[in-house]
Amino acid sequence: MFRYGKIVLAFLMTMGVLAGCTGSAAPEEEIHTVLENAIQKESEFEKQQKPLVELENKEKELYEQITTLGMKEYDEIVKLSDEALASLDEREKLMEKERTSIKNSEKEFKKIDDHIEAIEEKQVKQEVQTLKGTMEKRYKNHEVLYTSYQTSLDYDRELYDLFKKEDLKMDELSAQIDKINSAYQAVIKANEEFNASTELYNKQKASFYKTAEIKTE
Repeated sequence: MFRYGKIVLAFLMTMGVLAGCTGSAAPEEEIHTVLENAIQKESEFEKQQKPLVELENKEKELYEQITTLGMKEYDEIVKLSDEALASLDEREKLMEKERTSIKNSEKEFKKIDDHIEAIEEKQVKQEVQTLKGTMEKRYKNHEVLYTSYQTSLDYDRELYDLFKKEDLKMDELSAQIDKINSAYQAVIKANEEFNASTELYNKQKASFYKTAEIKTE
């Protein structure tokens, strides 16, 4: 069908502690705090992943039930379609919470700009600037993911509204499913790009902590 498991990579929770005798400069310490606080701001984001997948799986089951019914069971089709529409509403609420969490993280992350110029070590500064660019791309990737996901929700709603039509024609249903499949391909692509930027950022942050001699647990 057109479903996919919305699996996104989590931030690497390092919760670093500064080394006692490394001579780490204040800017590195401040940036370390900003990075870890940005991670904490995404705690709600992490919480939304499992329920989102569960709702998607539930809707897949409802879809399969509906498509096995004939029009003589129209009342049952309407009932199942309404269940799916309610599930879609729940998914939208979860996605809004996820987006808010990401936006809060982005707001926190912007504080990094207050400390970059104060870094004296060239390599450390370069690494921070690199991870800053990666993180900014990650936030943009999530916005694309969010927009694509909203489109897919809209198309799903149209589908279940169609199921409730007593005079539904197969070509009309087929055209709608094509729209949904296309929309979900866009979601999958956006999700992959978001995952890739998350993975890259985690690696770059680990490298920065190593170069700046910030010990982590």
